[in-house]
Amino acid sequence: MSTEAVLGFVLAGSFVLYALFGGADFGGGVWDLLAFGPRKAEQRALIARAMGPVWEVNHIWLILGVVLLFAGFPRAFATLSVALHVPLTLLLLGIVFRGAAFTFRTYDMRGDAAQRQWGLVFSGASIVAPLLLGMCVGAVASGSIRVEGRVVVSGFFASWLSPFAWAVGVLALALFAFLAAVFLTHEASGAELREDFRKRALGAGVAVFVAALVVLLLAREGAPRVWEGLSRSPFALALHGATGVAAVTAFALLWTHRFQWARLAAAFQAGLIVLGWAASQYPYLVVPDVTLQGAAAGPATQRLLLIALAVGAVTVIPSIALLFRVFRPRPDGASTMDSGH
Repeated sequence: MSTEAVLGFVLAGSFVLYALFGGADFGGGVWDLLAFGPRKAEQRALIARAMGPVWEVNHIWLILGVVLLFAGFPRAFATLSVALHVPLTLLLLGIVFRGAAFTFRTYDMRGDAAQRQWGLVFSGASIVAPLLLGMCVGAVASGSIRVEGRVVVSGFFASWLSPFAWAVGVLALALFAFLAAVFLTHEASGAELREDFRKRALGAGVAVFVAALVVLLLAREGAPRVWEGLSRSPFALALHGATGVAAVTAFALLWTHRFQWARLAAAFQAGLIVLGWAASQYPYLVVPDVTLQGAAAGPATQRLLLIALAVGAVTVIPSIALLFRVFRPRPDGASTMDSGH
């Protein structure tokens, strides 16, 4: 396997991990906004308790992806920075406002009114950020970002404001909400609170299915390369088949209250969706003008980057695992068995 292919695989892996961990945190903000019923306060308290100790570290996977693009595939980084500078700037602002609001809501001592205001900022940013992230993905896959030589000639708005890009944004939002709800069923300590999030997870799962179907229907005209990959590539077809199996398994496990295993199945589903997108547009980083090989840095840079990744993995991954082990809250009285029984 070539070095650029290895770097491309690591790049896809970083986005998968960000979707799983950072995406679940975004979804938590969605359910914070949509908390309702007699246990509304308990729902929001559970979300804050689940996110509080570790939420900020999840952005390390986004940072890894950006660094890999910048150092390993500079032409792709330059293209995306120019063509998508508006939604990417708004995305970064959303991430910053979301984190600041979450912190201020936790520690603001001015009373319930101020905390409600911070809560609205936190929840609003949690909706806008994944929507913009998905729209950027839709723009990259659509083929509407055009490059002549080293100049982006397709404009700054049309590519990410197309119906296909909007549909991918809604899919990302629904997927993150689904992940968060499934994860929170395992985090919840009481049967009634678990049931609240189980119902939300089932509803969000239906929304993911509908959004994915709309994306698929729009892809034929809105993203021809992705449509071709979805319909003809054996590898992509296998990934999408596995995604369907994971989705059905997650629903069945939620239905039977096996929340620990449902969490694993939902994670597989989300990860396979991201990998399926990457596989369907391979070998393009930006369809149709920027390929993996054409955008790669020089061989010496690639080798140094691989060494840096190996050294970083040895230090960062165990540190993150320890962080989650020490600080990740566990539901009261939960054991290693399924938390639904």
